[in-house]
Amino acid sequence: MAIPKVCGIETEYGISTQGGDGNPIAASSVLVNAYATEVERRTRWDFDDETPGNDARGFAREGSMPPMVETHLANTVLTNGARYYVDHAHPEYSTPECADPLQLVLHDKAGEEVLRRSMGSAVTLFPESPPAVVYKNNSDGKGNSYGCHENYLMDRSVPFAKVVAGVVPHFVTRQIFTGAGKVGVETSALDPSQVHFQVSQRAEFFEEVVGLETTLKRPIVNTRDEPHADPRRFRRLHVIVGDANLSEVATLLKVGTTAVILAMVEDDAMPARELAPADPVRAIHQVSADLDLRHPIEMVDGRTATAVEVQWELFAAARRYAKDQGLAVLGDQAIGEAVLDRWELVLHGLETDPESLARQLDWVAKLQLMTAYRDRHGCGWGDNRLAALDLQYHDLRPERSLYARLGMERLVTDEAVDLAVTEPPADTRAWFRGKCLARWPEVVVTANWDSLVFDLGADPLRRVPMMDPLKGTAEHTAALLEASGNPADLLERLSS
Repeated sequence: MAIPKVCGIETEYGISTQGGDGNPIAASSVLVNAYATEVERRTRWDFDDETPGNDARGFAREGSMPPMVETHLANTVLTNGARYYVDHAHPEYSTPECADPLQLVLHDKAGEEVLRRSMGSAVTLFPESPPAVVYKNNSDGKGNSYGCHENYLMDRSVPFAKVVAGVVPHFVTRQIFTGAGKVGVETSALDPSQVHFQVSQRAEFFEEVVGLETTLKRPIVNTRDEPHADPRRFRRLHVIVGDANLSEVATLLKVGTTAVILAMVEDDAMPARELAPADPVRAIHQVSADLDLRHPIEMVDGRTATAVEVQWELFAAARRYAKDQGLAVLGDQAIGEAVLDRWELVLHGLETDPESLARQLDWVAKLQLMTAYRDRHGCGWGDNRLAALDLQYHDLRPERSLYARLGMERLVTDEAVDLAVTEPPADTRAWFRGKCLARWPEVVVTANWDSLVFDLGADPLRRVPMMDPLKGTAEHTAALLEASGNPADLLERLSS
């Protein structure tokens, strides 16, 4: 039986500075430190349990490199249970653990708001530093890509090879509704004389089907085996193949459809018909370049299918699964049904009239914007103004953002986003983490996904493990926290 698909998103934001030396690490550090100072949040991240080099296959191929963990850069934990830090040369926001896809849409939007507030805080608190501008995108236009990584809780007992076989067809083709759109080509994967606009910002940067790396030789399926939970029971599927979406509908579909597919993998409910591309890397590039959504992908069984056709087959299997098993695995049956309904509507729109989805999907909205500009000004795809418009779509400053002007469909309210900036989800362990940080910030000295470390003023420090993402919820711990007058009281109650 599939386990609940607790999920999260880690977004590396693009950053540029106006003037100064243009050092992105310094600029990112200013943003994180300014926000932490403004909200008086100084709890550090605990790196003791970080194991990014562990490979789910039990080995790493020769020459592969695990991601580096940089412990010296700006890093803080927030009262909503999120982590906000500098990763290499980017400010990165990791949402708290969420129990359903819609909740994750909300907390992904809260991350955008944290970055917006950081820009304002940086100007106020560090006026001597060059002002920074933040973009929610995946490419600098010069051949460098940065990620938006999803995470899903899975049953450890499911063989990883089975996971790979189940997700590859979905990851190759889901970009038709998750792509953020991009002008031009940045790698040798596609011919720039033939491809002027892509469905996905990330697809052309993938070079392998399966692997451990995240920045070089990027794989469609990442093998990092770092569960941030009880490793005997759980696996965390670390997904690096997605775009950073501003569209709330695209984010819901990105997370919701993937969660359903993973549940189907666990319950042996995938389509019986073979859906794997013969060459997944080539296929993911082809789908990104296929604006008409009609390019035939060669399959391992010799037949061909378009990305839309593959998605229809996955959707049909998901409908059968929902009828047979229900969708409580997505955290909420009604939200699961809403995901499937939206999936069906979007596939129908992509099949019949993609432009009808301009208020729902990032790549369609952006392509429509670019086409209108080209028609109005008579410019070619190589015009620098189009590249500037592309970037401006992702600008997080409300007064500059083109996305903000397009009237895209909303799934969450501004009021709910404001609340999620400080309040954790009530139905995962993020609740306990966030509430402890809010009540006793001076005592919680470090935190990570699966533990908190308290300093009560006497050795030794006290570590509270949280190895199950669905424990530490409001239901489990609200009364306990309310009854505890101080941290020592809380730890005493926990130990008893």
